[in-house]
Amino acid sequence: MATYKITYKDGSTNQIVGGEAFCKEVTKDGGSYELIPPHTLDQEQIDDIARDWRNSELATTDTLYLLDDYPDKDKLKAYRQALRDWPSTADFPNTRPTLG
Repeated sequence: MATYKITYKDGSTNQIVGGEAFCKEVTKDGGSYELIPPHTLDQEQIDDIARDWRNSELATTDTLYLLDDYPDKDKLKAYRQALRDWPSTADFPNTRPTLG
C-alpha cells in the first residue's frame, strides 16, 4: 500500500492509500495519479527524538541512582554522564550510549 494523489478529469483531487491498480482504474477515463513519497524526518526532528530518548533514560535512572545499595553504581554514574554529554559528541544522534 502507498499514498497517491489522484487528479480526476474534472480537476478535483483526492489523496488515497491503496494500490496502483486502483489508481489506474479510477483515472482510466481521464485524470492522473502520482505517488506521494513517504514522510522523511529532517535532522532537527531526528535530534529531538534522540534528546527525548536521552531525557527518558535520565529520568528512568534518577531513582536508581538515589539507591545507596544499587549494584554497579559506578557504571550507572558513567552511563548518566555519557547521556548528558551525548548531544555534544560526534556520535550524536546515531550511536546511543549504553549502560556497560
